[in-house]
Amino acid sequence: VASKAGGFVALLTIVSIGVHDYGHSWEPVLWGLAAASMTIGNLTALRQTNIVRMLAYSSIAQGGFILVPLSVLGDSTQAATSAREAVVIYILIYAAMNLGAFAVVIAVARRTRSAEIRTFAGLGQWSPTLAVLLSFFLFSLAGIPPLAGWFAKFVMFRAVLDAHTSAAAVIGVIAAVNSVIALFYYAGVARQVWFREPTIEDRRPLTVPPALNAAIALCTAAVLVIGVYPQPFAKLGELARIARF
Repeated sequence: VASKAGGFVALLTIVSIGVHDYGHSWEPVLWGLAAASMTIGNLTALRQTNIVRMLAYSSIAQGGFILVPLSVLGDSTQAATSAREAVVIYILIYAAMNLGAFAVVIAVARRTRSAEIRTFAGLGQWSPTLAVLLSFFLFSLAGIPPLAGWFAKFVMFRAVLDAHTSAAAVIGVIAAVNSVIALFYYAGVARQVWFREPTIEDRRPLTVPPALNAAIALCTAAVLVIGVYPQPFAKLGELARIARF
């Protein structure tokens, strides 16, 4: 997650510096990468039976969502401003959501010895706290309000709307369709967690190591706070504009 975030910050810097020199020449490339990453990542994640692989391909799709504002960054001054803010905010929120989801998966897999989605069946019966947290992170990744993932999607779509071009409109539609696809497979895991009978025999209360507990707590707090009170984090995006990323 950290390496991906750093890569996007570097890309944002390069694109922003080059926008005045190279005009729209780079936009089709970023547009194509965004559309391909979202679509291929989501369609592949949809077919996975292993939650780690599902989250990995979902990360490719999330990378595509982050690229969406960059693909319209040079269309207008307002679009450029919104795009810079959207990328910074999305990266921060994505890091918290994804790390939190992986941390919960690791905690559960210590008991199940498997990351197959079917082994998460009935998690709500034998570890309701982790079941709630996993659902929390998954639905945030899907962009369900009032969780932080919703705000990430909001600033992303706002950047698209500020561009006022046909290319931006098309990538916005592609992003919207992919958001629905993502919701489908995230909800599929939640359905296993809450509406299926457990498949494991050992249903004793699960003990989570302190370090893992702390990571989950920090990510939970970040997703909750950003979702409920996003204004201070929106200002971080504004700093990207002031710093001329």
